[in-house]
Amino acid sequence: MFETLSDRLTSVFSSLRSKGRLSDADIDATCREIRIALLEADVALPVVKDFVAHVKERAKGAEVSQALNPAQQVVKIVNDELVQILGGETRRLRYAKQPPTVIMLAGLQGAGKTTLAGKLARWLREQGHAPLLVAADLQRPNAVQQLQVVGGRAEVAVFAPEPGNGVGDPIAVARDSVEHARRQQHDIVIIDTAGRLGIDQELMRQAADIRDAVRPDEVLFVVDAMIGQDAVVTAQAFMEGVGFDGVVLTKLDGDARGGAALSVRHITGRPIMFASTGEKLEDFDAFHPDRMASRILDMGDILTLIEQAQRTFDEQEAAKVAGKLVSGERFTLDDFLEQMMMVRKMGPLKNLLGMMPGMGQMRDQINQVDERDLDRIAAIIRSMTPAERQDPKIINGSRRARIARGSGVTVTEVSGMVTRFFEAQKMMRQMAGGMGIPGMPGGRKGGKAAQKKAKKGRKVSGDPRKAALGKAGAASGGSSAPQQLPPGLAGLGGKLPPGLELPPGFDPSKLRLPGQQ
Repeated sequence: MFETLSDRLTSVFSSLRSKGRLSDADIDATCREIRIALLEADVALPVVKDFVAHVKERAKGAEVSQALNPAQQVVKIVNDELVQILGGETRRLRYAKQPPTVIMLAGLQGAGKTTLAGKLARWLREQGHAPLLVAADLQRPNAVQQLQVVGGRAEVAVFAPEPGNGVGDPIAVARDSVEHARRQQHDIVIIDTAGRLGIDQELMRQAADIRDAVRPDEVLFVVDAMIGQDAVVTAQAFMEGVGFDGVVLTKLDGDARGGAALSVRHITGRPIMFASTGEKLEDFDAFHPDRMASRILDMGDILTLIEQAQRTFDEQEAAKVAGKLVSGERFTLDDFLEQMMMVRKMGPLKNLLGMMPGMGQMRDQINQVDERDLDRIAAIIRSMTPAERQDPKIINGSRRARIARGSGVTVTEVSGMVTRFFEAQKMMRQMAGGMGIPGMPGGRKGGKAAQKKAKKGRKVSGDPRKAALGKAGAASGGSSAPQQLPPGLAGLGGKLPPGLELPPGFDPSKLRLPGQQ
């Protein structure tokens, strides 16, 4: 959604990095470009004015003029101001002291309240709660049935005593749901209320009556991030008519310019608490202003990527693969397939790659990523026998032809996949072997050069004394038994340590050591 804004800001900052110091004219030109970028992203004009004024004030101060790298300092200032506009810190849900906690959803029709209710319920269930969905939208056709389907997919209970489609009292349903939740031991109640195509008095009155009947701990305003400036107008109307505690943005995966996300919080003074980034129930998470600002400035979102990996990857399986790498065991095609399937569970590859820093400059390449390639690789591996998965070296021409027929691909694709796997396996072995670097865990001592030198044996020294010592050691069969010391070195226990030898005819008793007469 923020691709256009991100591209414009990235180009602005790239022109700054070539300058060792910034003049007032440079700062004015940069702020002018930032203003244009924000306006093109459909950010509200009052928000743009405040944002640019704060950036200019800080950029012309000592914070930038005394910095070693002024361009990086300007980027930091813009990042800080973006975080402030988006809410500063992540706002968490307030839970009731005595369960259940009541959460009421409000917004226009078409904003995605019903689907978002299921996403929020699923998210809370994964946090260890027992949520209850309440079908209080009794006006929109099939709204009750839709919530029941969504609740079933989210594996969450649904309270729907009325059939809907214009039948039933939504205020009574909302009030009864709280008592039902107490009896059934649900600690959170999520009330899905009715919406309208536009703001009207009946909508506001019904929402206000439900709020007064259940006294919710949180009222969340659900807004479609793709409707632009209308989102700000609608948010202001709901703020005055009903009031709300937080904002939930839906459809952040769309191709709209996304200015609503930067405007709603600043205009209403209410924080953005959650964001929906896709159609699936799992495409939902808490809104982090600092992470969103980092994405807009093409600095990536590594923390979200790590959290997704922690939620997706099985700890025991990951430990098993890590143990194979450390012990040097073979990384098989079964392991490869298992890891690939775990990556698929994290979400679309385009989204994962987009969380990496600097990926905005490779957007065209990322857009060319085809998710079906992973499906083809999985089909190829699953068409192999267990023996072939354990040892792909046995896959000859006839086996490749059979695998290609079974997976619906060409022999060339099978060969290419096997070749890439061998390269990955080689890299895994290098990682397990410390890359051949002395001192690395599992590394080969001394590297290849030291190993070759050890194989060739010792070279005879040009020094006659050392050569004699070497011959004496060889004649003794390379024994490392301690030698007897002359009386002059009795302080060492009368013996030399293993590997230390004295030259023939050497008498240490004739040495004049310090302190001797």
